[in-house]
Amino acid sequence: MTRTVVITGASAGIGRALALEFARRGWRLGLASRRLATLESLRDEIVANTGGTTPPPALLELDVADTAHCAERLRGFLESLGGVDVFIANAGINEFTRIGKGGFDGSQRILQTNLIGTIATLEVAATHFIAQGRGHLVGISSLASLLTIPSQGAYCASKAGLSSWLGAARIELERHGIAVTDVLPGFVVTDIMPHIERYPFAVPVERAAREIVDAIERRKRRAIVPGFPWRLLRPFAGLVPDAVWRRMLR
Repeated sequence: MTRTVVITGASAGIGRALALEFARRGWRLGLASRRLATLESLRDEIVANTGGTTPPPALLELDVADTAHCAERLRGFLESLGGVDVFIANAGINEFTRIGKGGFDGSQRILQTNLIGTIATLEVAATHFIAQGRGHLVGISSLASLLTIPSQGAYCASKAGLSSWLGAARIELERHGIAVTDVLPGFVVTDIMPHIERYPFAVPVERAAREIVDAIERRKRRAIVPGFPWRLLRPFAGLVPDAVWRRMLR
């Protein structure tokens, strides 16, 4: 039986790479993003790649930061797909936020999208899965949730909050037959952050997507991506000397 996955933030970066990887594995896709035209281009690419062996992805124009309207739109989208097996809250933004430099607006945008908006979509999906009697919630957090990266304070805070929420959701939803996976990518080469290739152990987005989908199909509780070397380094993630970060940010 064909399985169905819904991905937010699917037009670029990790979300786009996940869509291509799930399609390669034969999943049916529901893709959501602010940029509908980019989603349409991705849909055409997936149809061409799969040769029509699976239904064309269903598309939804969705801004998760607009919590006043996104819940209703997403609820209708999930219902239109019938059975949904996995919901991936991937939508996210980032920008440099220098503390004490008048950058609160940027911090607010990051927190509104990465934390408030993401939780709003996960709440809709959780309600859908409870009614359905099964499901799998996935949140794309970050190893930044374990780190204190200068000029990335709002981003780190947003991901730490998301990981905490996912941990609570796992406990609360288990009795409903709903799995929860917290994905913690390390440094993945996408457009979300300039010069990310300078950071240690940065990996191509295609590799990250393969590892994430493997973890989802195994219904892992937490997935650190790439697994090597970050699983080994995770206990020391919060112990990076300040001088190292200062050197990297030059």
